[in-house]
Amino acid sequence: MSTKHFAVIGHPIGHTMSPFIHTELFRLNGIDADYYVVDISPDALGTEIPRLLRELDGFNVTIPYKSAVIPFLSSVEGVAEEYGSVNTVRCADTSGRTTDPTGFVRALAAADIPLSGKVAILGAGGVCRVFAGEAARAGCEVTFGVLESDIPSAEKIISDIRGYHPGFIASVTNIHQLSGEFDLLVNATPVGMYPKTAAMPVSKQLLAGCKAVFDAVYNPENTALITAARECGCKAQGGMPMLVWQAAAAQEIWLGVAFDPQEVVRVISAATQYMNSHFTGCKQ
Repeated sequence: MSTKHFAVIGHPIGHTMSPFIHTELFRLNGIDADYYVVDISPDALGTEIPRLLRELDGFNVTIPYKSAVIPFLSSVEGVAEEYGSVNTVRCADTSGRTTDPTGFVRALAAADIPLSGKVAILGAGGVCRVFAGEAARAGCEVTFGVLESDIPSAEKIISDIRGYHPGFIASVTNIHQLSGEFDLLVNATPVGMYPKTAAMPVSKQLLAGCKAVFDAVYNPENTALITAARECGCKAQGGMPMLVWQAAAAQEIWLGVAFDPQEVVRVISAATQYMNSHFTGCKQ
């Protein structure tokens, strides 16, 4: 059996956990494969993507190319079309999907955090569309907490999601005025990421009214938000499980494999240890 070849593309892309995570996941299923990092400048995208489609078995896509890669593909499958975002490409049929939603939902389930009821989402970037879309799919009511300058972006996300989920109940407020009680609060901002680890996107007083918190930031392992949420008695989950589960979902697409959840938990633990010992600031 010949070695299979995979990669992650983005720009700029320096420290990334993807090679470590995928190597560990390949090992679980005895897959002979390598995985490397490809930094592609915007002016080289038109030549590099076709080359990778010819030479690789598959690749992941990170910022800023999750939408830019779509015109190079023959098809966009699953919810990738709904989100206008692809993070996983299968080269055999030049198809694209996104595994971010799978990573998010599986990470919540593994932490026994229901995706239901009233949900607050902090931020209005690309991943917010995924979080909000999955909340809409689950029948949740969503409140976006954003900076004043990001209100139009949040309103656009709501409008786009309603095109697929007409009954979606959602509103937008300035993050500094966010109040009330929530079944789940999701941080999709970089606030609290290394090196500014003391920062929190919302006050501890707000957390007192939340049942659960999910922080997409995974470096550090326990952000100030996660620590404060647990002190308030909330269930709380950081971003590393989502990162590992979306990688596992990518391998399911590329290779048709399956994963034992308990083995994935061990990969999450190993990835966290690796991050803590090798990186002072990681970017996926």
